[in-house]
Amino acid sequence: MEFSFQKNVISYFLVCFLCFAQFSSISCEKKVSLALYYESLCPYCSNFIVNYLPKIFKNGMIDIVDLKLVPWGNTKLQPDNTFKCQHGKAECFLDIVEACAIDAWPDLNEHFPFIYCVESLVYHKNYTQWETCFEKLNLKKKLVTDCVLSGRGKELELQYAAETSALQPPHKYVPWVVVDGQPLYDDYMDFISFICRAYKGTAPVPSCSSSINVIKIGRKFNPFCLKQTAMSKLSTVSSAITSWLNRAKLTASA
Repeated sequence: MEFSFQKNVISYFLVCFLCFAQFSSISCEKKVSLALYYESLCPYCSNFIVNYLPKIFKNGMIDIVDLKLVPWGNTKLQPDNTFKCQHGKAECFLDIVEACAIDAWPDLNEHFPFIYCVESLVYHKNYTQWETCFEKLNLKKKLVTDCVLSGRGKELELQYAAETSALQPPHKYVPWVVVDGQPLYDDYMDFISFICRAYKGTAPVPSCSSSINVIKIGRKFNPFCLKQTAMSKLSTVSSAITSWLNRAKLTASA
């Protein structure tokens, strides 16, 4: 027991030494958690991911942020563990694809570009071309397709379902943005300001020094996809997804 305690103490001081000796002070300080609960085909989610979320990668902001993406959103879990997605079967499929991407490439610098690429296609109403993101980013397609076809993707989605269901307070819509455990509600586009306010570190962050990042009172309305709202399914998209699954299965069995 005494040896174990001494070992832990030595490890702690070693980490501190390395932190101060090799890295910038900002990397040693506690990061602000930023979680995005979303669904792949909600137009307001894709707008946020494509036009707002990338701001954390500018001016050192990512150094103080721990970003987590949770692709589930307003999907309903049925009694038989099947999913009923707000925007139809195509959304269920792309949610699984994005969950598999996060699982295949846990590093944010690897999975975020892929999700950004897919959501850019959603934003431009061209998401049936989502497979082109593998080639654009030089990523191994098989890691994601194997995950989707094996059932691993569904397991990941069930985990995201449980995590979303456990939110307190419960989410009301998507995008649902949470900073250090506090939901931003319809102020979500102001997320940079909230991150700066939550940051307790001493190292300066250029993105937080600007006066434009002051949280404004009397904010404008920001759009979202409500939990209760159900949008009709597009049969052409559903058939395209079914066709892809059939082709992938044939390729896997060949």
